[in-house]
Amino acid sequence: MITNESINAAEVMALDKEYVMHTYGRLPVVFVRGEGCFVYDAAGKEYLDFVAGIAVNGLGHCPPKVVEAICKQAGTLIHTSNLYYTTLQPQLAKLLVELSGMGKAFFCNSGAEANEAAIKLARKAAKASGNPNKSNIVTAEQSFHGRTLAAITATGQPKYQKSFTPLVPGFGYIPYNDVEALKAAVNDDTCAVMMEPVQGESGVHPATLEFLTAARELCDKFDAALIFDEVQTGLGRTGKMFGFEHFGLKPDVMTLAKTLGGGFPIGACLAAGKYADTFEPGDHASTFGGTPLACAAGIATVSEIIEGRWAVNAAEVGEYFRAQLATLPGIKEVRGLGLMIAAEFTEPIAKDMAAKALENGLIVNPIGENILRFVPPLIVTKALVDRAMATLREC
Repeated sequence: MITNESINAAEVMALDKEYVMHTYGRLPVVFVRGEGCFVYDAAGKEYLDFVAGIAVNGLGHCPPKVVEAICKQAGTLIHTSNLYYTTLQPQLAKLLVELSGMGKAFFCNSGAEANEAAIKLARKAAKASGNPNKSNIVTAEQSFHGRTLAAITATGQPKYQKSFTPLVPGFGYIPYNDVEALKAAVNDDTCAVMMEPVQGESGVHPATLEFLTAARELCDKFDAALIFDEVQTGLGRTGKMFGFEHFGLKPDVMTLAKTLGGGFPIGACLAAGKYADTFEPGDHASTFGGTPLACAAGIATVSEIIEGRWAVNAAEVGEYFRAQLATLPGIKEVRGLGLMIAAEFTEPIAKDMAAKALENGLIVNPIGENILRFVPPLIVTKALVDRAMATLREC
């Protein structure tokens, strides 16, 4: 048994290779501890983390209030079936509903599960329309909605789908931000339009106001659900509490995860209007969804984001960071909102830069050959941006 007192990185990697399914292309580093915007490997080396678990550690590593809430709840009640009431689940639901203006919440464990719930919710609601063909869902090319079978079907990227056909029927894809294509795709047989306010996994591409406004109008016209996948954009990441707030319109259904638990796994599907009351007992469930432990983490995280005004910090530091990135040699474009940022280069140097940055104590995320993605903790400072920029210039 490997203990924290005797960690050998090579031994850990060998053990992983022998016993863990190889679904990740892991980098050659073993992390053992984190604090704030920093994480430390088995040798004690410090890394400035500008990936934050891919936008999960919104308050940084081991945020004190979240740790305290988890520890306290772990000694009180960790889990009980959703067949019974618990105290914290409705409290977290109320917090999220009042914050977002939605109606009710369903809790699960991840973004993919939240999107599964949204898909089922839209299809069930459509059954009451009287149109038996009203089951089609329109999503965008280059989107990402998760790894379950329905979620990868919703994901408009064939590379994730090709090994798992046949896919779930009833999905169609349009180019992101193409209003005319959207108008051509939505009709009486459409039960939902599902979009990310900012596409993250394909390289941080914000939606246009015209595109999302058209989506809202078309969903109203054809009695379809407008679903916003805010798994990555939600809870301060874009400089506002929710990505949809940048566009002055609201979805019917919204999904959250990542930042929601401060590092602890939890997802949520929020719904408004008729969609809030569509599910009935037996329609959907999650054994581990909304456990007392997960909800304690969620309440502590969301409360700290609000009280610390970390969405405002994300807006201010994000603007500063984007301006600094634009000064790097070879930059083609810098995109993003808040602290959800991509730097696209004219040459295929992203993977080499990310590898060199890791060697120099900076964690960044390469997407393809030309793009670096940055989703640092919402608590990051301009001084830490300067430190990251110095490393990037060296690379």
